[in-house]
Amino acid sequence: MTSFAAREVFVGTMATLYSVGGGKDADQQTLRQRMQSARRDDGRPVYDLATGVSLMVFYVLAMQCMSTLAVVRRETRSWKWPVIQLIYMTGLAYVVSFIFYQLLK
Repeated sequence: MTSFAAREVFVGTMATLYSVGGGKDADQQTLRQRMQSARRDDGRPVYDLATGVSLMVFYVLAMQCMSTLAVVRRETRSWKWPVIQLIYMTGLAYVVSFIFYQLLK
């Protein structure tokens, strides 16, 4: 959700969620190392091939960012197309990434 502001925000959000880059007493693991060591309750890794591919597919197809919607709103002088664009692109991204996840799982 936070990456809707911009795609680059995703990495910052993940770093915050995994507490990377804390104070002087913090663990010195990188974000990549923390994500690799993340495990589900049953011991399987959280970020496997299916998760990675579905996440990338979602980002390829989903709405780029809020500024894109603002430009479409300004150019069309209507909320109709930005709303259609947001719903269509998010729905398409979710469905296709879900299919990829299920195929690779």
